[in-house]
Amino acid sequence: MSKLAEDFRSSRRGFLKTASVASAALATGLYGNSAHAAEFTLKYGNNLPMTHPMNVRAKEMAEKIAAESKGRVELQVYSNGQLGTDTDMLSQVRSGAIDFFTISPEVLGTLVSAGQLSGVGFAFKDYGQVWAAMDGDLGALVRRELAAKTSLFAFEKCWDNGYRQVTTSTRAITRPEDFKGMKLRVPPSPLATSLFRGFDASPTSINFAEVYSALQTKIVEGQENPLAVISTVKFYEVQKFCSMTNHVWSGFWFMGNKKSFERLPKDLQEIVSRNINEAGVKQRVDVKALNESLVADMKAKGLQFNNIDNDAFRAKLRSAGFYTEWHKKFGDEAWATLEKYTGKLA
Repeated sequence: MSKLAEDFRSSRRGFLKTASVASAALATGLYGNSAHAAEFTLKYGNNLPMTHPMNVRAKEMAEKIAAESKGRVELQVYSNGQLGTDTDMLSQVRSGAIDFFTISPEVLGTLVSAGQLSGVGFAFKDYGQVWAAMDGDLGALVRRELAAKTSLFAFEKCWDNGYRQVTTSTRAITRPEDFKGMKLRVPPSPLATSLFRGFDASPTSINFAEVYSALQTKIVEGQENPLAVISTVKFYEVQKFCSMTNHVWSGFWFMGNKKSFERLPKDLQEIVSRNINEAGVKQRVDVKALNESLVADMKAKGLQFNNIDNDAFRAKLRSAGFYTEWHKKFGDEAWATLEKYTGKLA
């Protein structure tokens, strides 16, 4: 197991709980200290552990911004949900109480419909399609809608969370039919619920902090998340199978408050933007490597892995009307932009 994976696994408590007030001091120490007070102080919040690649790269990013701005800009990184839940931080960044927040496409979809386009089930076959879309016209569409309809904007480079996989305690998922009647925990997202209903499963929304106990007590049979989350929260202790479904790619938009960012002079805006985008690209490589290392690690802990035929699952969703339904909800322009990278879905 890699050092990064080992460190990441050890931070389960931080992933599930809000860190104590005292730990805020650690968060604000992620960047190099300067002898003089910064001219501009920027706050960035997220809900991931300090050891996650997102925060490893955020620490590096903050240090570079401080150095390149000659101490004029101080970027403070608050990890582990120190500033509240995703909903709390979304509200704070919208009001300008914090400057930056990394948001999942599913949550972003509550603000702008196009934000969750990348979460359409079995859309992206591989990372090549993902990054072509998110760095191309699909990402541009999301950023355009966000800027036009809200007080927020998103930087050009989307960060990675990893493909989502399904774990279960009762049976491995090898065919679409295996989902039938299965009680599966899903995020509170209409798109996720619709996806698994398309397989005749029984999707249930449960608060993330309660998922482990729900699996342990068999309230639900399974759940779905990227491997890094499955490992961190030790779902392998209460699950038997992990089916590498890659059913949805999961990422993070690095968002900012427009007015807050515009108070920076243009030269400092360039330094901040460039370093955030560069950190995002490096973090993508980190997450991919971390997820690959976790397969062997969790196999050793008894979790049984299997691959699936993605085309069969796509075909099932097509016949269930999933793609047709969401095509109508997103609209022709947005759907055509998605299919430009994924190929014909419906």
